[in-house]
Amino acid sequence: MKLTCYRVLLIFFMGYGIAGSVLADSFTVEDIRIEGIQRISAGTVFNYLPVRVGEEFSESRYAESVRALYESGYFQDIRLERQGNVLIIAVEERPAIASVEFSGNKEIGTEELKEALKGIGLSEGEVFRQAILETVEDEMRRQYYANGKYSVKITSTATPLERNRVAIQIDISEGKVAKIKEINIVGNTVFDDEELLDQFELSIPAWYSLFSKSDQYSKQKLSSDLETLSSHYLDRGYLKFNIDSTQVSITPDKQDIYITINITEGGQYRVSEIKVSGKLLHVDEKLIKAVKVRNGDIFSRRLIVESTDSLTELMANDGYAFANINAIPEVNEEDNTVSLTFFVDPGRRIYVRRINVSGNSKTQDEVVRRELRQIENAWMSTENIEKSTTRLERLGYFSQVNVETPSVPGNPDQVDVNYSVTEQPSGSLTAGVGYSQSQGLLLSTSVTQDNFLGSGKRFGFSINTRDADTAYGLNYNNPYYTADGVSRGFNIILKERNAEELGTSDYTTDQLLMRVNYGIPISETNTIFAGFGYERLDLELAGGAPSEIRDFAAEHGERYKNLVAIASWVNDKRNRAALLADRGTYNLISGEFTFPGSGLEYYRLTYRHQTYIPLTDHTTLLLNGELGLGDGYGELDDLPFLEHFYAGGIASVRGFKDNTLGPRDSQGEPFGGDFRIIGNIEFLMPMPFFEEDNRAWRFAPFIDMGNVFASPGDFETSEMRYSAGIGMRWLSPIGPLKMSFARPLNDERGDELQRFQFTFGATY
Repeated sequence: MKLTCYRVLLIFFMGYGIAGSVLADSFTVEDIRIEGIQRISAGTVFNYLPVRVGEEFSESRYAESVRALYESGYFQDIRLERQGNVLIIAVEERPAIASVEFSGNKEIGTEELKEALKGIGLSEGEVFRQAILETVEDEMRRQYYANGKYSVKITSTATPLERNRVAIQIDISEGKVAKIKEINIVGNTVFDDEELLDQFELSIPAWYSLFSKSDQYSKQKLSSDLETLSSHYLDRGYLKFNIDSTQVSITPDKQDIYITINITEGGQYRVSEIKVSGKLLHVDEKLIKAVKVRNGDIFSRRLIVESTDSLTELMANDGYAFANINAIPEVNEEDNTVSLTFFVDPGRRIYVRRINVSGNSKTQDEVVRRELRQIENAWMSTENIEKSTTRLERLGYFSQVNVETPSVPGNPDQVDVNYSVTEQPSGSLTAGVGYSQSQGLLLSTSVTQDNFLGSGKRFGFSINTRDADTAYGLNYNNPYYTADGVSRGFNIILKERNAEELGTSDYTTDQLLMRVNYGIPISETNTIFAGFGYERLDLELAGGAPSEIRDFAAEHGERYKNLVAIASWVNDKRNRAALLADRGTYNLISGEFTFPGSGLEYYRLTYRHQTYIPLTDHTTLLLNGELGLGDGYGELDDLPFLEHFYAGGIASVRGFKDNTLGPRDSQGEPFGGDFRIIGNIEFLMPMPFFEEDNRAWRFAPFIDMGNVFASPGDFETSEMRYSAGIGMRWLSPIGPLKMSFARPLNDERGDELQRFQFTFGATY
């Protein structure tokens, strides 16, 4: 930098010297001639030159011209001469950068360095300036310091080449990373060092530091840890807590770092009074209920922030989207108490002008709009907008739903609500071809779609064949049979099943089922379903049928006609359709029973619960539990074997072969039972090497447990089976793919194991 300043002064004084001799007299410029340019065009010189042909050139214009040309950065020497009334500009261009090479850099990649230097003008083809190279060295040192390498050495050289070019070589000796030797907190008496330091991201070297790099000093990490320290105290009532100073020192060899944090804890404060004031739109009880802190509680900054957010949300639901809530504490030093006042400024009420929907090229606009809870020309409610988004995502028609609320130009109290949806591929709604280890090849010809012709109705005809059974189905469901959202559907199924192919007892059935179903929503998340149907069931015994089935057929016959009723309650608070959900809960209570006088008189009760708990932005803990209970009545003492519960396989307890857990018949084949219990724990996360927001792919480590028992009285915890493994789900264009690799944890002699399991394609 000093050399550059000297050069500017030299050119400046030389200019005045020449001006005094060569250009002592003013003259009118008749022409301008440029000499010495190689890469720079004459037009570029004229753009920077403040003198034009026809203008008067005087001594003062000389210094102005030299300064302007030099500040362009293209030239390292400039001379102005006069030949008659012709102004001659002789320049010597700065060299061009021919190459930039690095050596010794491991912490920061070469391409990353080149891209960063390109932004400040140090790249091939640019004009070389020594000052920029010096700036680059300083910036690179700061980068290495941020990564904990304080002993880094950077040396740069510029080698002249032919044709006025230079080759730049930057040699880096990174050195070792400086490690944190000690972190000392001075002034703490309420909490010990261990409790406080456990919350820090920085730490002294430990076995896990190899992976977390927590023992490497970073100014940004220290700032974050200091904020964490403040929050720890402020959330526990220490209102006067203060970080007095922070010292960071490094040993002379630049290998060890010592951090000292001096604090003042102060006393602990409690909340003595809570008030809400300002322009209030609700009664005090509703406002106070939104406040998370109560009289007598220990003062907590976290709870105050949550209270402010809760009040803001309350106002936003009434159209005051830009309400301003401020919490003002009044401290009483005598008794260490704080009086909190939440000042409410609702601001302007915001109304929705229009609701626009885009991206639904197949789905009819009506199907989308009937799910919306926000209304046009009404005030804006963030709660209703979020409900609308959730309802659209739970339809299962869209892989993504985005919403924006831009302001209406010229109307500060109006917004538009713009929903943009991404439709699922149509193939994902239609059954195709699949394979299951337990049921063999699955072939289907089907026109079934959940969103038939974009109407939101489910309609289709299907023919499905597999080793275990063959089914012909006709189904139809209208989710909005009435404008209030009452659904109605019909099902007709013809099914022939070979139980032996499913790994159970040796018999076959022919079934005809006709059913009508209704769904009645009673709230945003609660729906009651009711269905009635007729079933004709023919039982055919094979030569190897066990005695249990032969005795049943001898007592009750082999032809059954049943009137079936189904009732269920669903509470669905999931944020999306089942395969894509990652937060919320799902509860199902379902009962199926046959009317008195039916060929088989029985009932089956099922309860299912799911909880999705977000652990990070892209990882979710899924807890799933199922209970099944059935029994016979009238002439039946037990649940008919045709309606038994089964367990084992990819849909229940993975690692055990499908339908093989639980009681067995007299021939040792799985027979099922009247009582089933299943539990699953899964960690849903993005597939490795896939984009984190790719919802079609799921990677899921899991733990399964469960079994089937002859009756609830036979349940024993010691008979539960457990397994653990890794699963994968893919919502493919032709149907869902599930696969898992599981290891049974407590299998016993006689259990049928199957560690790798998968199923592919939609079945009916």
